[in-house]
Amino acid sequence: MEPHPYKRANGRLPHRRSIRLKGYDYSQPGAYFITICTQNRHHLFGKIVVGEMKLNDAGKMVESIWNDIAEYYHGIEIDAFQIMPNHIHGIVIITVGAGPRACPELGQPQGVDELGQPQGVAPTAAGLSLPDVVHRFKTMTTKRYIDGVKQKHWIRFDGKLWQRNYWEHIIRNDNEYNRITQYIRDNPSKWDNDQLNSKSGNIVMEMQSDYGIEPWMI
Repeated sequence: MEPHPYKRANGRLPHRRSIRLKGYDYSQPGAYFITICTQNRHHLFGKIVVGEMKLNDAGKMVESIWNDIAEYYHGIEIDAFQIMPNHIHGIVIITVGAGPRACPELGQPQGVDELGQPQGVAPTAAGLSLPDVVHRFKTMTTKRYIDGVKQKHWIRFDGKLWQRNYWEHIIRNDNEYNRITQYIRDNPSKWDNDQLNSKSGNIVMEMQSDYGIEPWMI
């Protein structure tokens, strides 16, 4: 077997201080494949049964928040998505003219809406960046999860619901899109060999994704 091209002589992957591309404008139009892991990779969203993901109530909440992203934010679209016991995979598409939508219908008297956007304001000219989208997704799911712990006795998490950062890949062409979409769809059936299930296989971007074995730093 050929050695991993990024490994040092001692066989360990180098510590990655950043996985963001320096100088890249993450608010510009494009498609992005993202993976977000729970803190310490705790299994909080359900379980795999015969190759299928069975969501618990927390998993259904996360799915609902993801599906709402495109409704709240003009210029942000969502594509393939999969919740796993301890992480999510999804494709976020930023289109021309991205910007948050006002959401007065949520019925909150003042302040911000449920995805962190100030209420009663017009869409901004400058669009949301990918980190903005991820941050708001994390913030809202964390808030809803805390409510579930208090009201429905969901599994408690340690300190934070999500790992501090996230893994991302810019989808550059149709071949990558097709391969990544298929990977997302097949993820539950390959859980038994998934790197995020403490195994060594099922890696979509073979030479790039150690999925943050060490904490990522922006």
